[in-house]
Amino acid sequence: MTGRLAAAHGSPSRTLVLPAKDFADGARDPERLLAELGRVREDLVRAGLREITKIALIGPSSRPGHQLDYRFVQVLPGTDPGFELRGSCGHSILAACSVAGRSGELPPLRTGQRIRVNVLNNGDSVECAVEETGGDRERLSASFLLSPAIPLRDLLLFGSPVTELPYRGGTVEVTGASMGNPYVFVRAADFGVRGPDELFAAGEALFAALSEVRRTAQAALGWPPGVFPKIAALLPLGPGRLAARAISVPSWHPTLALTGAVCLAAAARVPGSLPRQLAGADGADWVDGADGTDGGEQPLRVRTPGRWASVTARTAPLAPLAPRGGCAPGRGGGQPRAAAGGL
Repeated sequence: MTGRLAAAHGSPSRTLVLPAKDFADGARDPERLLAELGRVREDLVRAGLREITKIALIGPSSRPGHQLDYRFVQVLPGTDPGFELRGSCGHSILAACSVAGRSGELPPLRTGQRIRVNVLNNGDSVECAVEETGGDRERLSASFLLSPAIPLRDLLLFGSPVTELPYRGGTVEVTGASMGNPYVFVRAADFGVRGPDELFAAGEALFAALSEVRRTAQAALGWPPGVFPKIAALLPLGPGRLAARAISVPSWHPTLALTGAVCLAAAARVPGSLPRQLAGADGADWVDGADGTDGGEQPLRVRTPGRWASVTARTAPLAPLAPRGGCAPGRGGGQPRAAAGGL
């Protein structure tokens, strides 16, 4: 078995990309797959690569219109490390595409090429566009595609744009949404954070507080302990601009996960949600289309600890007789999509 390490800029870990054909089918024999991954983890530790927390298993896809199957494995820290197979990772998808173009799983990458990735963990469809190639690196962007169309409110984890969760004898308001990965967004100000510099400098106290919110959210959702939902704290920076910081594995994310950026932009389309309020309040110009619908393509600008990011969630009105305020086929192949770039 030959594996390759690839780094996507802004990721907390390099990704070990391995051929899926050398592993058990995770859907048919998950216990065998976990045992095989345990041996991979042991090999990494012996090689002095204990810091690697992301693994991608790739191979040709049988899903129509897709070229690459991808299964993400999150390595959980600890003396007896576990593995999280439920979620996805946008940075690792980009790393996997880069390796696939060099290992023969895909033709060599070229500028303008588009790769449809079938995410086996959750059924997502991700389109990676090759923007630049050269030397030992590429520049790629990613679009998370929704098909069939769903109403925007169906993205909400708790069924409403804002939900109160128990927190230290009181409550805290959150918005839970799922796009790419499930996230819970909170106001950083509710935790005493007054500005982006303070947010990005915050240490263990804020990390522990957000971890507590995650445990409360898991209980409310009936989910087992683990890394989901992800948690991100937000601050307003003006219309269409937010500061964001998220907890990752095993510590703070150095920027913002690609799936987090996509989920944040999608949540900001939902009327009444915290991301929408903080990005300029409901009805702000940046979220309105030229025809008065919530279908504009203005990017949401997000300041992260590492850099600024730009992410766009594209929506369109549903067909007649469908509930108002949802997603419907739009431009670019007739599919509603949230496109993330700049991370």
